[in-house]
Amino acid sequence: MDKKLTILLIEDDMIEVMKLNRTISKLDYPHKIIEANNGEDALKILYKKDRLPDIILLDLNMPKLNGIEFLSILKNDNELKYIPTVILTTSNNRKDMLECYKIGVSGYVIKPLKFNDYVELIKRVLDYWSANELIKG
Repeated sequence: MDKKLTILLIEDDMIEVMKLNRTISKLDYPHKIIEANNGEDALKILYKKDRLPDIILLDLNMPKLNGIEFLSILKNDNELKYIPTVILTTSNNRKDMLECYKIGVSGYVIKPLKFNDYVELIKRVLDYWSANELIKG
C-alpha cells in the first residue's frame, strides 16, 4: 500500500458501515473513513471543500438521494467530478451498472456475501487507489 487515503463512504446501512470499518482495521490500513449515510449528507461534506476525499465508496440504494442521482450531481461539479468514485453495492442490475459508467463512475463492484471475500475485494480496491497516480499522498 502506497498512500494513506481519505475515503468518503456513502452508505445508509449501519451494518455495512461497520463492516467496512472492521475490514480496514483487519487489513491494518491507516486510511481515514468519513461517513455519510445518504447522498444529501455527502454533498454537504463535499461542498465544504476544505479537505476533499481521495476516493468515494458509494452505495446505490439509499434514501433521499440515491447513488445514481448523487453521482450525476458529483460529475457535474467542476471540482468534485475528479474524485474517483467506486460503486459498492449488492445490485448486479446491468442497467444500473451501465448508467453509472455512462455518468463517469471509476468502478462498480458487487459486495460479496462472505466476509473474507468482502475483505479481499476491499483490499484490491483500496490497494489500487492508494497506488494510483491520480491520488497525491
